[in-house]
Amino acid sequence: MRMPSLFVSHGAPTLALADSATGRFLDALGASLPQPRAIVIASAHFEARPTRISSAAEPATIHDFGGFPASLYQLRYPAPGDPALAGRIVARLHAAGLPAAEDPQRGLDHGMWVPLLRMYPRAAVPVVGISVDSGPGGATANHAIGRALEGLRDEGVLVIGSGGLTHNLGDLAWHAGDDAPPAAYAAAFAEWAHGRLVEGQVEAMLDWEHDAPQARRNHPSSEHLMPLYTALGAGGAAPRATRLHHAFEFRTLCLDAWRFD
Repeated sequence: MRMPSLFVSHGAPTLALADSATGRFLDALGASLPQPRAIVIASAHFEARPTRISSAAEPATIHDFGGFPASLYQLRYPAPGDPALAGRIVARLHAAGLPAAEDPQRGLDHGMWVPLLRMYPRAAVPVVGISVDSGPGGATANHAIGRALEGLRDEGVLVIGSGGLTHNLGDLAWHAGDDAPPAAYAAAFAEWAHGRLVEGQVEAMLDWEHDAPQARRNHPSSEHLMPLYTALGAGGAAPRATRLHHAFEFRTLCLDAWRFD
């Protein structure tokens, strides 16, 4: 059973509990896919160079945020880890000439457990976290990591990148309603990504800092875009890209989700 690879935008931690369009989309997404044997998830909140792979048998739930409702800090996502799979991922990366190491202490940050809580609320599928490289050349580096993971899809492993298609926190309109129009520059970036991905223009995607409109206004730091490249790479050399969900919150956070086959 060959699984797709996915990119999801995890938004604010409140997504875990919110009755929102994106939350309902994630609920339905998990139910629409074949049950994976395991999940490998790259999160914007797990940055490292060289790559680190979580290898804990029982990864902890990390509440790596502040100032949110108390109910969020009481949530746990007790999915098992998969140390054997983590070791195989390290071996795959080494075989591709990419440095990597296991991290037995790393738990599941909110970029991992928030979308997974919506997609797979029973927390029964083993989860292995993988870091992203947000340094110079990060898009190419994360794409290469994804390419090394592609073969796992044939084993029933679901590869997910979890970040945000746009992520300018400084421009957030906190009190904007769900029907507020997106900021023009964020909407333009989302449509740039849509065009490049559906047309298979991988090299243009990798050159996002020069090719995308107002690239650095949409991503003052790049970590939330980098999981897209892990998922894109895991989709294969020339994946078919499908936008599964399109939404904005606070006018500047694009919550798009993509599937790669």
